[in-house]
Amino acid sequence: MVYETMVIIISCTKSMIITILILIIFCAVLINGANVKSSSSIGTKGQWQLLLHNSGVVSMHMALTNRNTVIMFDQTGAGQSGYKLRKRYNGTRCTTSHNDLVDPTCYAHSVEYDIAANKVRPLRLDTDTWCSSGSFLSNGTLLQTGGYGNRAKSIRFCRPCGGGGGKNLTCGWIQSKKTLFDERRNRVIKTFPRIPGHGSRNYPSSGSSVMLPLHHKDKFQKVEVMVCGGSTTGAFRAANKGMFLEGLRSCGRMVITGNHHKWNMEYMPQPRLLHDMLILPTGQILIINGAKHGCAGFDNARNASLEPYLYNPKKIFGKRFKVLKSTSIARMHHSSATLLPDGRVLVGGGNPHPRYIFRNVAYPTELRLQAFVPHYMDKRYHNKRPMNLTIEYGNQIGYGKEFRVKFMVVKKGQISNNTVTFSAYAPPFTTHAFGMNQRMLKLRCNRMDVSKNGSVNAILEAPPSSFVAPSGYYLLTVVNAGIPSISQWIRFTHNG
Repeated sequence: MVYETMVIIISCTKSMIITILILIIFCAVLINGANVKSSSSIGTKGQWQLLLHNSGVVSMHMALTNRNTVIMFDQTGAGQSGYKLRKRYNGTRCTTSHNDLVDPTCYAHSVEYDIAANKVRPLRLDTDTWCSSGSFLSNGTLLQTGGYGNRAKSIRFCRPCGGGGGKNLTCGWIQSKKTLFDERRNRVIKTFPRIPGHGSRNYPSSGSSVMLPLHHKDKFQKVEVMVCGGSTTGAFRAANKGMFLEGLRSCGRMVITGNHHKWNMEYMPQPRLLHDMLILPTGQILIINGAKHGCAGFDNARNASLEPYLYNPKKIFGKRFKVLKSTSIARMHHSSATLLPDGRVLVGGGNPHPRYIFRNVAYPTELRLQAFVPHYMDKRYHNKRPMNLTIEYGNQIGYGKEFRVKFMVVKKGQISNNTVTFSAYAPPFTTHAFGMNQRMLKLRCNRMDVSKNGSVNAILEAPPSSFVAPSGYYLLTVVNAGIPSISQWIRFTHNG
């Protein structure tokens, strides 16, 4: 197939000096093991932070880059976004005339969010990416495919800048001129049983799914998936008539390796659809965003799901779900979420309309950007939290190779070989209740030495091959007694 698009490169601008308010917010999160509050406890249900009142662009699509920025973008067909540009990308000035105020080329449709600076900057995006997909290449470039209308076969690349930017760096959306793909022959190698119960899980029913963490103890050979929520039978037709049917509460888990496959069913506290499922550094699953009634599509859902759920795969049946702190902001159709290196979860978007509408509707277009702060970031875990994590000899590691990491704990007695685990996490490209390419691997620790002052040296073993961990960037995290460190980027490669 031949794809015809345009080539576009954006230059980074120099980061502005961080304001006092931003320093207050981020010092509370990042200093000494990601403490969040200086005077009070988060409790066990976490808390919410409002990061930006206006991100400018609906986060229909979201992806964390290895430069500690987050790419967020919307459809260009939505018209004017909340981020007005001084100039069009062709260099002509956008004025206050009526024509320019309604011209979508005078508005950004993609932004890059700098986590440390808590700022966004526009990225050039000319073609419609509505309801499309994405994945990271091994060098950290975001490959983004598809879109709407005559751009359904488009291929785009996004080269992220480093946090804070710089005048000599280039980054942004680059669209291929002509690309030829030789598709491999498709072949079904295994079929699985239908998940029990009525209703559907895929769009427009929009349940969500996740692959549970892979583990070195079984040589990463056991692969188990989990599917939660969705819409009941007839929800789409009913929504078109103004009736919003209750969604599904059921979740199914199934091991897809081996020869025996059976869905093990359990139930969330409430029905849910349009949600995201993210693997936290602890290996637990966060279920966030969504609605309780209706289905996906414009104005097809009601009763926003404001309370995240925490799912612990290792607890006994009936005790695995926990309801977390509620937010006041509805995140329904065209919302997204992703895990950040400091352990928080970035949440944005929400727009059940074909254009940006802010009043006189049940659920207005949502441009506020939030972070959910899990309980493990509370200051009361300071003594247990691994700090100052470093990866020796660079961050590029060959498959099956050993590599050394160093970190510290405040008190030596707060750490032991039995309490520490190491994980490598590939962040997802999230959109439409689906986290593409998300995976976590629990790595083998071949040796760990703890010194008298609390410093720790550990020898870890990289995954054995790209079949287990596709080459590219991962977040390496040390978890001590359920309390994670701030993650550092590591790259698994054939050339390490």
